[in-house]
Amino acid sequence: MSVAETYLPEVAPTQGAAPLEKPFRVQPLKALRALGRLLKDKEDTARVFEIMRALSGRSIPDGYARLLKTPAGGSIAFRHQELADILSDKAFLSRLPAGSVGRTYLQFTTSENISAQGLIEESRKGIEDGIDSEHPYAWYGRRLRDIHDLWHVLTGYGRDALGEASLVAFSYAQTKSHGFGLIAAAGALKLRQEVRGQSYARAVWEGYRNGRKAAWLPGEDYVRLLAEPLSAARARLNIARPETYETVPPALRNGNGGMMAAAQA
Repeated sequence: MSVAETYLPEVAPTQGAAPLEKPFRVQPLKALRALGRLLKDKEDTARVFEIMRALSGRSIPDGYARLLKTPAGGSIAFRHQELADILSDKAFLSRLPAGSVGRTYLQFTTSENISAQGLIEESRKGIEDGIDSEHPYAWYGRRLRDIHDLWHVLTGYGRDALGEASLVAFSYAQTKSHGFGLIAAAGALKLRQEVRGQSYARAVWEGYRNGRKAAWLPGEDYVRLLAEPLSAARARLNIARPETYETVPPALRNGNGGMMAAAQA
């Protein structure tokens, strides 16, 4: 039995599941206001979660229902594990094999100076909608939140503006959450307006197509996946290489911001 398979006792939660407050209410105006702020500062991650909450609609309950229909979904839902706890355990991740998904994730988050806990804090800013509830839908929503940076590793997209836009396009194809679609489209348009002659829109569209072709990642058993070799995981999950994204010079993947940084270097 692998290190990943024995990570934590698999015990279902015992407390009652608190109801979510208006979990599926679509709020397009709120999403557009948050989008405007995000386009001014791509590091304002809290606005991403605001957009996602405003436009999630039925994507969370539909995704949870789909999870339960997968071969391992019932067991995953019963265990009710918080992926953020696992992804924050550097000692555990460092014990995984070299070249594994988990070790690569650890290297990625360390080099980028980011963490699963950082995503949690951003997602909690200014909200009172039961995100920390034990309700199954809240748990599933946290699951999608916590695997975002892991999907960076699996897909090969960086954390630059183009990489984020391409990854959320991939995520839109996977989750059908319209918040992802709005952010991806707006990000591609903004980059295209800032710098001409680069394949920004094609890279984002490729992210969407790659997301449609790939296996359904929300249904993966991530504790097991972390111990799998990254190359093998990508092949098994049919995650295509982001070829168009890779044709854009790294110095231009942040649009004008990247150009200015390169000029100052």
